[in-house]
Amino acid sequence: MLELFAKGGIMMYPLAICSVVALGVALERMVSLRKNKIVIPELVGIIPKIHSAEDLRLLHSVCESRKDPMAGVLMSCLRNRDLPLDELRATVEDEGRQQVRSLNFGLNILETIAGIAPLLGLLGTVIGMIDVFEVIQSIGVGQAQKLSGGISEALITTAAGLFVGIPALIAFNYFTSRSESLILDIEKHALNLLNAIVRMRTNSNENVDLNLRTS
Repeated sequence: MLELFAKGGIMMYPLAICSVVALGVALERMVSLRKNKIVIPELVGIIPKIHSAEDLRLLHSVCESRKDPMAGVLMSCLRNRDLPLDELRATVEDEGRQQVRSLNFGLNILETIAGIAPLLGLLGTVIGMIDVFEVIQSIGVGQAQKLSGGISEALITTAAGLFVGIPALIAFNYFTSRSESLILDIEKHALNLLNAIVRMRTNSNENVDLNLRTS
């Protein structure tokens, strides 16, 4: 492996860096995008049981103690619960779009590596072929062994670029799909909370606008 790396020339170094970065981002996303870490079971369990302002206070206190995307979206709904329905829905959707950033963290890096790794490999091959033609100019085409060795070395970077780029593209598509799925789950639970607030407005005389903070 080290011998192939050495034969690949100077472009093997940026490709090695790309592979390390892509692996690091993929491992980080694999840990960070676990469903129970994004769609918090504690919050999911509270939302269906909301029937009073006291239940809202409980959800508010739990969300306040957390810094994850789902808590952020639910807090947006709680803080703006007295807005008209259309405005409340728009506010929650806007907060959801803001929270998407944390779920998509690093995915642009994977996408970039998936795009540039094959190009770096191709550039390495072009550089290698230039060296081959310089050999041809110096010794002619009679030294087949030297020429074939030079060509094979030039192609190493193309193979390396594909070896880095293809897994990076697969990882990017996988984590993008996973992120979108988690976002939809968060939106579903936020909508359930919004519906609970609407029911409290319309089906009871309770003052939903009570201060959620207890003294």
